[in-house]
Amino acid sequence: MRTFRLTRPPRSFEAPPAALVRMRWIAGGLLVLMAATFLLARAFDHRHPALGFVRAFAEAAMVGGLADWFAVTALFRHPLGLPIPHTAIIPRNKDRIGTTLAAFLRDNFLIPGVVARRMRRVDMAGAAGRWLANPPGGDGRLRRGAAGLAAHMLEAFDQQRLGGMVKAGIGQRLRALDVSPLLGQALTAAIAEDRHLPLLDGIVRWGARLLASNEEMIRAMVHERSGAMMRWTGLDETIATKLIDGLNGLLTGIADDPDHPLRAKAEEGLAGLAQDLVNDPRMRERVATVKAEIIDNPAMQRWLDGLWEQARGGMLRIARDPDAMLAGPVGDAVRQLGMTLQTDAKLRATINRFVRRAVVGMAADYGDGIVRLVSETIHGWDANTITRRLENAVGRDLQYIRINGTLVGGLVGLGLHTLDVAL
Repeated sequence: MRTFRLTRPPRSFEAPPAALVRMRWIAGGLLVLMAATFLLARAFDHRHPALGFVRAFAEAAMVGGLADWFAVTALFRHPLGLPIPHTAIIPRNKDRIGTTLAAFLRDNFLIPGVVARRMRRVDMAGAAGRWLANPPGGDGRLRRGAAGLAAHMLEAFDQQRLGGMVKAGIGQRLRALDVSPLLGQALTAAIAEDRHLPLLDGIVRWGARLLASNEEMIRAMVHERSGAMMRWTGLDETIATKLIDGLNGLLTGIADDPDHPLRAKAEEGLAGLAQDLVNDPRMRERVATVKAEIIDNPAMQRWLDGLWEQARGGMLRIARDPDAMLAGPVGDAVRQLGMTLQTDAKLRATINRFVRRAVVGMAADYGDGIVRLVSETIHGWDANTITRRLENAVGRDLQYIRINGTLVGGLVGLGLHTLDVAL
């Protein structure tokens, strides 16, 4: 079972949101207003009967406001700092809150059976298909946010280490690949479809150019190997000319005659090479040795480095400009994939099953760890931290309770006073 390492957050002051501060002032100000109204109405209620209704409303509103202030304050701290029983409820019960919250997460979200039942109703493939086929319009905040996150991740990685990992992975794949049978099969297919003929023609033309560019060297070699009599009579020059003319004639004949005997010999040699590449263990071993030498060559390593940098640069360009990416061939492929996910029920079911199994597997592997993480993190918080965080989260709504309590209390008091006067 995987475990998580917990770090206790530092104790730091968290300023309450401005909306919470404003609502506290409104609720407190309304309570003070009701108290002042009650005092004024009580002092002058003998002057006019209507002031009795004002006094009753203010008195009940003041009582209701005070009661709700006490209730709201008692959730987070001791009212007026007095250690009244059953106050400061959240700080005193933070460990029980953490345990209860963790149990709630475990019982309702992180049990593999519960996750599987919930995931059966989720069509992830269909949703992904709709999003890919019709990317969000407008400013595309979701797309740009995801693209920006991908770009930041690519830039944040240790490029030397990441590039080394990519290069090592490519090298391992190349070393594991048995290229000899692939070369033999490709050569056999090329011979069967006469796709080897341009290769033979290219070799002949290359031989002709090589002979033309090295004619002087051939004449010098014949001259050096000839005797003094042949050099004195000029036979060495005649022999060199005949040799060069003969080689040129041979190459011209091979190039012009598709049925030349040397062409047949070359094709026979290529066919034998193709068979050896597939079936001869010694040939396959030699090819593997050459492949390993090529992979270990520094020039090849530099090429792999450049290949990774080009791929990384391309991914960064796409991530930084997703609109341009979606406007090109890649965008057409993405939209086509989205349409396929929407129309191919079998593919959609396969992807949904894969996603469901992956999520259920994550719940099975990490569920208990997440539960412990939540519980132990809350246990590790100090009472002031959890009080501030919960109060900042729900305190604004609690201040509305104080305001409502003040007004409802006043209305109840007014109603009771009216009923008393009527009777």
